[in-house]
Amino acid sequence: MKLAFWKKQPGKMIAPKSAAREWLNSVVFAVVAATLIRWSTVEAYVVPTPSMENTILVGDYLFVSKFHYGTRTTTTPLQIPLTHQKIWGTNIPSYLDWIELPSYRLPGFSEVKREDIVVFNVPPLSLNDGIQYPVQLKTNYVKRCIGLPGDVVVIDDQTVLVNGKPLGRPEYMKYSYRVTTDNQMTDRTLNHLELSTNDYYYLGKDEQGHSTYHMFLTRSQVKELQEAPFVLNLKEQIKVQGSGEADIFPSITYAPWNGDNYGPLTIPAKGMTFEVNDSTLALYGETIKLYEGHESVEVSASSLIVDGKQLSQYTFGQNYYFMMGDNRHNSLDSRYWGFVPEDHIVGKALFIWMSLDDEAGLLNKVRWNRLFTILE
Repeated sequence: MKLAFWKKQPGKMIAPKSAAREWLNSVVFAVVAATLIRWSTVEAYVVPTPSMENTILVGDYLFVSKFHYGTRTTTTPLQIPLTHQKIWGTNIPSYLDWIELPSYRLPGFSEVKREDIVVFNVPPLSLNDGIQYPVQLKTNYVKRCIGLPGDVVVIDDQTVLVNGKPLGRPEYMKYSYRVTTDNQMTDRTLNHLELSTNDYYYLGKDEQGHSTYHMFLTRSQVKELQEAPFVLNLKEQIKVQGSGEADIFPSITYAPWNGDNYGPLTIPAKGMTFEVNDSTLALYGETIKLYEGHESVEVSASSLIVDGKQLSQYTFGQNYYFMMGDNRHNSLDSRYWGFVPEDHIVGKALFIWMSLDDEAGLLNKVRWNRLFTILE
């Protein structure tokens, strides 16, 4: 028996790859590598709104770690790589829902901590253009985590209390003020105060020619304006206790909460059980209906029917978080739309790698002093 398979076979000439083929291979490799990195480790995000000012500014580009809290597996494998909701520059969806997979979170090396700056998929339908996207394709928000699962959150005259203890105020936190000046402020003055068009509204002049502004200011900006000779009056705009806001979460007629006076509200934790009644359903009914993953949920004033069975008690199936923006009077956050489910958590914001000021001239477009700023 002859075993000739080991013998060297006559070589065949392999045609060299064309330049186009080499280029295509490089592009495919780059796209695959970028997609894997973006999915599993870090992703870059640009900030379009002022809700976290002045900790994060409009035009800041963030590096967000996904492996801190654990990477989520995708639910939509039929998606164009490196896209989110739409194909670039169009209104065409970037994914097909022909195949929908369950999502799992891989192990991370950290849990969400109180006061972390977190990127998440914002839950409500109204904040996702009214489109029921898969969880991972919902609009990305960045806020500070104020409450963890099981925490009791209270806001008392703007002071956040968690489990009865006051939470520290971030250095660059903003609140709103009514500012009256002897004349209209010049662009030079506004630039000196580092106020962009997102930071103030000009309300006009009175009969004496005095100008009035509604401004969102940090403590240092307040101090500088208080010392300015052209400022006639500066008053903080506080929402008084007992005056409820119509769009506050949850909508409880007997508890008129607002953005400055809120709670107490217990944040749901996985395994937490509560008695079903009109009070608890007012707090948690909508959350159960929308985010607990049941096939059918019916919530009435005092009854809860889950998958055809009426319950006298309910146990939460996942953890939830409470998020707020540092620009406290200019932030659409958990006070107004509710809890963030654990499966909506994207990752931890680490640092600013680029910052562009759209309102500055060409030579001052880059905010060099913000590059590689660590977020905390």
